[in-house]
Amino acid sequence: MARGKPREDAILSAALAELMARGYEAMTIDDVAARAHASKATIYRRWRNKADLVKATLDALDARDNAAIPETGALRSDLLAVMAAIRRKATAPYMTMIQDLVLASKRDAVLAEALRGHIENEELSPFHEVLGRHFAKREVDFDLVHDVAEAMVLRRLYTGGALDAAFGMRVVDRLLLPLLNEKVNLVKGKSKRGRDRK
Repeated sequence: MARGKPREDAILSAALAELMARGYEAMTIDDVAARAHASKATIYRRWRNKADLVKATLDALDARDNAAIPETGALRSDLLAVMAAIRRKATAPYMTMIQDLVLASKRDAVLAEALRGHIENEELSPFHEVLGRHFAKREVDFDLVHDVAEAMVLRRLYTGGALDAAFGMRVVDRLLLPLLNEKVNLVKGKSKRGRDRK
């Protein structure tokens, strides 16, 4: 097997395939190594345990998917592109994998910590690059935008609603854009009051 990045990518792809096929608890490092045509020693040199490998797998998956989101040049269409990417990602196998990991984390503190590290990495939010292009970090709460959109998506999935283009437009037009405008206006208002006091 090739060394360096290609070997790491092969291992992470194998780990994702094993997670999808078997679930976290049934997945083993032996199975990942066999699927990736790598040795267990190679895997353990990079990741301390199965939970670390899973975190790296989710990190790589999110980074890859986020990089594929097109830059449209406008805030609204950029946000719609993110919602479309979320819709494409939320397949039945992907959601089953995520649900399995959440359940397994309730019984496995090491996995729970690894998942927490993955979730708390704001740079892996699909909204991070979009917001960074259009706003300064101090202007808006990047995490809040992601959390609000994610909550809407999860609610839609749990209630059996469709993650279609119409839903994405509702979230963007009725929720995210007003939220962003309110946040920016609030920051501008504070800045103006600060100047007025000088």
